Amino acid sequence: MDEPRVGAASAEDALVVDALRAGDEKAFLALVQSLNPPMLRIASVYVSSRGVAEEVVQEAWLGVLKGLPRFEGRSSLRRWIFGILTNCAKSRGVREARSTPFSEMGSQDDEDEPAVDPSRFLPADHPRWPGHWSAPPTAWAEEQVLNKESLTVVEAAIARLPVNQREVITLRDVLGWSSEEVCESLAISEGNQRVLLHRARSKVRAVLEKHFAEGEAR
Repeated sequence: MDEPRVGAASAEDALVVDALRAGDEKAFLALVQSLNPPMLRIASVYVSSRGVAEEVVQEAWLGVLKGLPRFEGRSSLRRWIFGILTNCAKSRGVREARSTPFSEMGSQDDEDEPAVDPSRFLPADHPRWPGHWSAPPTAWAEEQVLNKESLTVVEAAIARLPVNQREVITLRDVLGWSSEEVCESLAISEGNQRVLLHRARSKVRAVLEKHFAEGEAR
């Protein structure tokens, strides 16, 4: 007996697909209500505004309906839908970038950048602790991180990240996807996903550190 393929469509997916192909409006509305919020978050990674992200999500749903006859169940229904969404969002993001002055574009490529500011570490020739933290990360209380102001700071920090880091941290830490799901959706290796996530988290943490330090200084 053959084992099920990892990431393949489940029996539940098959029932939903059959209902959609039969024109079951309730099944479609239930799927939209379930997936629309995370789809909107992902679309927002690639485009400039919520309004454009909503247009991308609508375009993706049209793509889903048109593509249903060709869905073969090689991936889960959810992963297939998010794949369509990501393609739509990336295409829209490219079109936006063509009309955006270069000076207004954020960093897109950061392969050589350090994950953490080198000034946070002691020099290699330090007599006692070469390469160790000079300013170690601060431990924060949970209520500090989860208050509304801090969450707003985090969202703004994520929005300023390079696209590749922004998409990984959004999928992993905002939407709670597993590393396997992120690698499959973005077509990247596990090692690359780890590096991007570490760099993204380090930058967001640095922004939070500055935010908390400024709050204590007031």
